Amino acid sequence: MAVRIKNRHRLKEREVKDLANDLKTRFHGDFFDAKAIVDVGTLEEFTVVLVDDSIDFMMHNNKLVFTLQGLNKYQPKTNFVVVDMGAVVFITKGADVMAPGITDADPMIQKDDLVWICDEKHRKPLAVGVAMMTGEEMKTKKPGKAVKTLHYVGDQLWMLTH
Repeated sequence: MAVRIKNRHRLKEREVKDLANDLKTRFHGDFFDAKAIVDVGTLEEFTVVLVDDSIDFMMHNNKLVFTLQGLNKYQPKTNFVVVDMGAVVFITKGADVMAPGITDADPMIQKDDLVWICDEKHRKPLAVGVAMMTGEEMKTKKPGKAVKTLHYVGDQLWMLTH
């Protein structure tokens, strides 16, 4: 199925460098070169960022966040939240992540950080979201919502890119 990106435009080299530096600061890695071909556009209700024609990122509150496709491609080592296998079925239906279902989390996560969620068995990305508590609080199984889900396996963006 052909995906139509609306309002697509190419970023200038300076803008690409700024995005790459932002990712490097937040996720501690080099994810794409400042010379990469980077476009921004609208896909359904998402503002997406394409790196070499691959929808690897989306924007949330003017910050880049990995799409599931981008997580599989770049495999960041920080800002992760690991959930038990019982939580997987709920997360893949769009549920927010509850703290009791978390088995591990990056201790450097702060409230309102952009994070990615994976299962404990395969460590495959299931969702991305916004932390509602710190990584340390998540690991202590403090009751309540730990992550507000933004994008997950099976949602509209995932379906359009698979």
